[in-house]
Amino acid sequence: MFRTVFHFLLFVLSLAAGSTAFAYSHADTLRGSNGRGRAWWNVKRYELTATFDTASRSISGSNEVSFTVTAPPADSMQIDLQEPMILDSVLLVSQVFPSVPAHAALAHEGNVWWVKYPFSKLKRDSVYTVVLYYHGTPRAAVNPPWDGGFSWKRDSLDHMWIAVSCQGFGASSWWPCKDAQWEEPEEGMSISLTVPAGMQAVSNGRMVSTGSGGGNTTTTWQVRNPINNYDVTFYIGDYVHWTDTIMGEKGTLDLAFYVLSYNEARAREHFAVVRQMIRCFEYWFGPYPFYEDGYKLVDAPYLGMEHQSAIAYGNGYKMGYKGIDRSMSGYGLKWDYIIIHESGHEWFGNNITAHDMADNWIHEGITSFSESLFTEWLVGREKGQKYSRGLWRGIDNEKPLIAAYGVNDEGTGDIYEKGAAVMHMIRVMMNDDERFRQLLRGLGKEFYHGIVTTQQVEAYIMRMSGLSLQPFFNQYLRRANIPVLEYYVKEDVLHYRFDQVWPGFSLALIASADDVQAPLTVTEQWQTIPWKGGPAARFTNDYLIKVRRLEQ
Repeated sequence: MFRTVFHFLLFVLSLAAGSTAFAYSHADTLRGSNGRGRAWWNVKRYELTATFDTASRSISGSNEVSFTVTAPPADSMQIDLQEPMILDSVLLVSQVFPSVPAHAALAHEGNVWWVKYPFSKLKRDSVYTVVLYYHGTPRAAVNPPWDGGFSWKRDSLDHMWIAVSCQGFGASSWWPCKDAQWEEPEEGMSISLTVPAGMQAVSNGRMVSTGSGGGNTTTTWQVRNPINNYDVTFYIGDYVHWTDTIMGEKGTLDLAFYVLSYNEARAREHFAVVRQMIRCFEYWFGPYPFYEDGYKLVDAPYLGMEHQSAIAYGNGYKMGYKGIDRSMSGYGLKWDYIIIHESGHEWFGNNITAHDMADNWIHEGITSFSESLFTEWLVGREKGQKYSRGLWRGIDNEKPLIAAYGVNDEGTGDIYEKGAAVMHMIRVMMNDDERFRQLLRGLGKEFYHGIVTTQQVEAYIMRMSGLSLQPFFNQYLRRANIPVLEYYVKEDVLHYRFDQVWPGFSLALIASADDVQAPLTVTEQWQTIPWKGGPAARFTNDYLIKVRRLEQ
C-alpha cells in the first residue's frame, strides 16, 4: 500500500498517544497467530461467491474451502469473519462421517467462528472441503484505503460505484476465510460476483463466464496463482475496458484496463506508462509473477491498492502523488505514483509475501525502492538516486521497522521510506549494479509465490552480496534510531566514530572538504586520520545517518 505525509503524521501521533497504555488483546492474538484452530490445516483453494444488495448495502454468499490436513487436528477449525458479518452455517462436504450431521456446530467469539466437528478423525495429508455460508452488512470504509472496508460511491454520472479495500483490516471483514497473511490458497481461487443488471463487476484474474437472470448479472473470475486474502477484491461500476499485450520475459503478457466510461480517452493516454513499467520491473526484478492471470489496472473510488492482477487506481490521472512530488527532488512528477508503486507490489507483497505483518517492510520498503529504479529508468541513475534520497526526509525513526509478531501488527509507517533506504544502501555497499540486479531478480526466483520472514530475506541478501550485513540489518530493522556519526578536528587530525549503533556496525564512508578526500571505515570506536581539510568535513550522503560535529 502507501501513505501520505498527512496520514502518516496522524498515524505516528496516534501511536505516540497510546504507546504507554496500548496492549494487544486476545482478538489480536487470534487474528495474528497460528493458533490451535489454524495450525493443523492449510488452504488449498477457495471458491467464493458474493451477491450484492445495493439497496441495503449488504452481501450474502458462500466460500467453498478445500484444505489439506497437515498436522494432528484440533477439536475445532478457526474461521475468521468480522462483526457485523454473520456465518450462517458450515456444510461438511465429505462422506467420511456419514453418521455425523452435514452441518457443523458453530461457536462465535468476536471476529472468530469456531467450527466444531470431530476433525481428529481426518487423515493427515488428505484433502477435505467445507462450504461457509454467510451474509451481512460489511463495514463501510472510513478513510479508504488506510481505514478500509466497502466504498459505496457514485461516479460523476451518478452511477453506483462500489469497491473494497481491506489490507490490515482484513479480508474477513467481508468474506469468511483463514485470514492470515501467511495463508494463501496454493491452487488459487474463483470469485463469482452477482450484481444488479446494468452494472459490471471486475475482480482478480481472468473472466471465465458472465450471465444474466432474475434482474442480476453474475460474473465469475478465475485466479490460477496463490493469492493473499487482502488482495482479493472487486470493483463494481459503469466500466468500459480494452486490452493490450506486451512481449515479456515469459512470453506474451495480457494487459487489461477497466475505467469509468467518461475516463476512457485520458486513461488510454495516461496508462501507456504500464508498458514501460513492466519492462523496467522485469529488468530489475525478473518476470512479472502472474502471467497466467494477466495484469489489470482498474478505476477505483479510492486512491489505490496493490490487488493482485487487478491494481486499484484512483490518482486522478495526475503525475506524482495526487500531483505532488513526495521526494521534493524534482523527479517525482515524471510518473504516476499509484501506477508505479502499486504495480511494484506485484513483485514484493504479492509474489513474495511476508509471513507476519510485522515484517511488512519487505512489501513496502522494496516496493518504495522500486520507485527510484523506475525514475532511473526514465531519467538516469543520478536522478533516480536523488529521488531515493529525497524520500528520507519523511522518516521519523520512532519505532523499529519490525513490529510485534503474532498480533497482526504492521507497526510504523517508516517501513516505506526507511525500508527503501535499506535497499538503497545495500546497492551502494555492493557497488556493482549488475550483481545487485541479479540479487533482486534472485529474490523473486528464490521465493517465487512464497511466504518469507525477515530472517530468510536477510540470509539471502548476505549470501548473494557476499557482505556481512547482520549488524546493518539489526541497526536499521530492529532499532528505531539511525547511526550518529560524531566527529571533530583537532590539530589537523580528524577524530570520528559512530554513536548509538548495534555492536559490530560499520560503514565505509568518504570524508571530504574542498579538495581533500579520505576513505574511512567508521565503527563505534574512536579512530583518527591526518586531516588538512579544516575544522569541518562532509561525508558520503548515500547512507541514512546523522552527522554531529563536536566542539573541542
